[in-house]
Amino acid sequence: MVDIRRASVKDIEGISRVCCEGCLDTYEGIRNIQNIKRNNQRFYNYERISTELDEADGWDGYIVAVDGTDVVGAIGGGMIEDDKSEVFVLYLDPDRRGEGIGTKLLNFLTDIQRDKGAEEQWVSVQKGNRKGIPFYEKRGFKKVAEKLAYSNTEEENYISLRYSRKI
Repeated sequence: MVDIRRASVKDIEGISRVCCEGCLDTYEGIRNIQNIKRNNQRFYNYERISTELDEADGWDGYIVAVDGTDVVGAIGGGMIEDDKSEVFVLYLDPDRRGEGIGTKLLNFLTDIQRDKGAEEQWVSVQKGNRKGIPFYEKRGFKKVAEKLAYSNTEEENYISLRYSRKI
């Protein structure tokens, strides 16, 4: 059985693994491998995750899905305005997709953000992401805009689709 809970120090390696594997699985064929590896090293390394476990201004901390002792999913987000929140990261173990784990993680984070006053929730999804786009659209997110992806280098022009929903 999968439990959804706030992450702790013992989950750091599992969060790193799930996010790196999930990112590679999601973006393979959409982004070049150098971009994927660079982003994994930047965002999902042990040191960074260890400093982001707990809540901070604009960050709700990491939430994990755990099966036994194995982290099988991770989500993080935060408030971006008094009444608006955002999902910044959501990845699953690629072998555990389709089990409802992503929905449970999103619901857990949404409850936290709603309790903080969020009435609207945002997410950025890579253009061409055939896993993320249907997931968010099925949960009521609507495409609002396109912009250059946050993690682009000067030579890259990947596009993020901005989605939102009322919560």
